[in-house]
Amino acid sequence: MPLEFGYWAVRGLGEPSRLLLRYTETEWTDAAVPLTDEGMNSWFQEKKANLGLDFPNLPYLLDGDVKLTQSLAVIRYLGRKFGLSPSEADIAKGDVFEQYLVEVRTALSKAAYSSADKFEELKAGFISKLPVRVEEVAKFIGAGPYALGDKITYVDFLALEYLECVAAFSPEHFESGPVVDYINRMKELPALKKFYDSEECTHKSYSINGPMATWPGWPNKE
Repeated sequence: MPLEFGYWAVRGLGEPSRLLLRYTETEWTDAAVPLTDEGMNSWFQEKKANLGLDFPNLPYLLDGDVKLTQSLAVIRYLGRKFGLSPSEADIAKGDVFEQYLVEVRTALSKAAYSSADKFEELKAGFISKLPVRVEEVAKFIGAGPYALGDKITYVDFLALEYLECVAAFSPEHFESGPVVDYINRMKELPALKKFYDSEECTHKSYSINGPMATWPGWPNKE
């Protein structure tokens, strides 16, 4: 039975795991939950309490007897399953970068989901820190080609997705440079390039955040 990954039909916190699964080209079920009345009723009233999850939530992962929630727990598990965990020497470094990326994505979400009257202030505050953030990431990755050196790990899929989200929010900070080169290298990996170039690429239809956000991050719409 193929692995099942469930999350809202947005990019959000689920997209790094989806990208990792696409990279592995394994068979899996993308159980995307539409953000419609029907989709939400199906999740909250029918599915959420009936999957055998210890802490029912989205995203979730079902892999045989393994039943997980929490986005970082899921992607770490996938990293172990597919040989995409950092080496013993790089575990601590990977942990630091993982948490740094989550911190940046959380700050983006704070602005994106803020009330309309506070959005511009929070957006300006987020963007004011970006030059330093981009410089820090560039220095961390260095010559790469991946975040932790020669070996691609699950952390790269967090980095790819979350940095792309930030780039969509503030494109002027991602016009060129080492971080843009890194993003492009990741997107050129054959399995990912196949996804990005396909008609089925959900990045052409999914918003980055929920559509109820002040900044949903719709593709080609803002």
